[in-house]
Amino acid sequence: MRVYLSENAFIDVLLSSAEVYKRECLGYLLGYRLEDRFIVEHAFSFQTANRRHKGVVVHEKNHKKVEPILEKFDKLQIIGDFHSHTQFGPTKGLPFPSEEDIRSMKQGLIYLIVAINNNEKTVGWGENRDGTVSGSAGDFFFKISAYFMSKNSSKRAKIHCPFPPAFLN
Repeated sequence: MRVYLSENAFIDVLLSSAEVYKRECLGYLLGYRLEDRFIVEHAFSFQTANRRHKGVVVHEKNHKKVEPILEKFDKLQIIGDFHSHTQFGPTKGLPFPSEEDIRSMKQGLIYLIVAINNNEKTVGWGENRDGTVSGSAGDFFFKISAYFMSKNSSKRAKIHCPFPPAFLN
């Protein structure tokens, strides 16, 4: 499985993660799914979510308000969600799903996890051999991974960022 992350979605995910750093962000991924890949065109965060260092609580009634609006966009669907794992003291945020993350995953959707940590040195952006995308921006180092459910277990998908994000360095 592959995930193609548009420039708009990439920027939205980074900004959402950085804005609430030290607390987790959470949002929807919008795009479409083909047989062997997900195309992520846009991402938007839940503004009314109750954020914590480890976890986010979503107010169902608030995000239900956007679903009728999203239904009007024929070519965009909710294809998954994204959330961040942040550094807390010396403990680094990691781009791996927790047990709770895995329990909440559903078949047919994609899940991005954004590890966001204090930037210790500037690192250029690139696609990594393990299927993740990582690099520095501002005061942060980001590593983004993607997961999906295959039968009864989570599997990592390979992320492709087809644009040059060099402007972030």
